[in-house]
Formats: sequence, structure tokens, C-alpha cells
Amino acid sequence: MSFLIDSSIMITSQILFFGFGWLFFMHQLFKDYEVRQYVVQVIFSVTFAFSCTMFELIIFEILGVLNSSSRYFHWKMNLCIILLILVFMVPFYIGYFIVSNIRLLHKQRLLFSCLLWLTFMYFFWKLGDPFPILSPKHGILSIEQLISRVGVIGVTLVALLSGFGAVNCPYTYMSYFLRNVTDIDILALERRLLQTMDMIISKKKRMAMTRRTMFQKGEVHNKPSGFWGMIKSVTTSAPGSENLTLIQQEVDALEELSRQLFLETADLYATKVQNKETEVCFLSI
Repeated sequence: MSFLIDSSIMITSQILFFGFGWLFFMHQLFKDYEVRQYVVQVIFSVTFAFSCTMFELIIFEILGVLNSSSRYFHWKMNLCIILLILVFMVPFYIGYFIVSNIRLLHKQRLLFSCLLWLTFMYFFWKLGDPFPILSPKHGILSIEQLISRVGVIGVTLVALLSGFGAVNCPYTYMSYFLRNVTDIDILALERRLLQTMDMIISKKKRMAMTRRTMFQKGEVHNKPSGFWGMIKSVTTSAPGSENLTLIQQEVDALEELSRQLFLETADLYATKVQNKETEVCFLSI
């Protein structure tokens, strides 16, 4: 009976942590992004919930809250789930997202994602071979093997990020003082962004008109599938397809430029707000 009560307390706290992580992801991390990746949001919220739960279990261990067997069970379960997410789910989804952005590998993205994940696992496992914390008593598939590798590599990465943050933070705040952002700068950048969007729309209209002309002339056929079909489509392309390819390349370049301009515009707005907050802080002092 006590185990069920302890489990209900832990599950309730995990649901609360999951909801808080979900709201933090939506309203803080990705509030200015229109592209939503719900799998990323779920993985972040689940990882956040179980990480907070482990911290909660440490506090319960110090204060003597819950039964010791219940704490041990939930500690081991949370540890296994976090290792599963960090070692298996997150690397696989990163590889899947990288492969999905490559057009040539889009149809076989699952296969290439598995290959990328296996490559990651090979280097991840080989990187932990010289670690002195490994014990021959534990098997190759034991949880201690994963904990040792994640612990050592994680602490190393945290140290690198801490050093980078210690140098980057003063540099970033110094740039706020040195950079004077005016409304004219923001309007000029927004005008460039609107011009780029107009060029993208006009070129996409031109592509649609070219496809319509090719269809009326009977130059559009079903695209062959497979490797040999790809070779055949490259060697025997229609006269209008070369023009379409060039326009598509221009559209891709303009879309990349529009993304960069959007990020620069958002950065200018953030810098302007930060400058105002800094001025208010100095005036209050």
C-alpha cells in the first residue's frame, strides 16, 4: 500500500514537471519560431521531467520522505529512462532530422538514420574504453557501462560549455553597450526581408508558369523512380527542366537569405530591448 502511495506521488510530480517543461519550451525557448517539432518538444519535456524527478528523489533521500525501497525503485527506473533517451532516442532523432533535410536521401531516411546512429554508438562506445572507472565485473550491456560513459563525457562537455560561457557572456553584454540600434536600422533590414520575400514569390510564380507551359507542350512525364531512373532523368532532361532547376536553386538561396535576415531582425529587436533595459537599470542605480 505504501508503494502505491509513493508511486502516485512520484507520478503526480512527474506530470507537473512535464507540464512545466512543455510550457517553458513553448513560451520561452521556441516562442519566436513558427516551425514546430512536436517530437523535440515531447523529448525535451520528458527529459526535463525525469531530471527534476531525480533531483526530487535526492531531496527525499536527505529528508527521509517516502519508503527507501520506493525511492530505490523510482531512482533506478528514472535512471534507465534518462539513459534510454540520451543514448538512443536523442542521437537517433538528430540523425533522422539531418537525413530528412537531404533531398537525395529523403525516401530512405530511416535507413540512413539507423546508420548514423550505429556510427554514433560505435564512437560513443570506443570513446569509453580507456576510462579507468570501468570494472571487469560488469558486463558489456550493463547499466554501469552507459553511466560511466555518459558521466565522463557529460562532465567534460559541461566543463567546455562553462568555459565558453565564462568568455562569451562578458563579450555578449559588452556588445549591447557598444552597439547602438535605431529604428532606421530595423526598418532597413525589414525592407530587405520584404524584398527578398517578394522575389521568392515572383520566382515561384515563374516556376508555376514554366511547369504549366511544359505541361501544355507535353514535356511533363511521370518521374522514374529508383537509381537508374535518377540517372536517366539526369542524362535525358527536358528542355524546360534546366530552367526550372536554375530557378529552384535561386529560390533555395533566397529562402536561406530570408531566414538569415529574419534572424538578424530578431537579433536587432532583442538588442534594442536589452539596451532599453540596461538604460533603465543604470537610471535606477
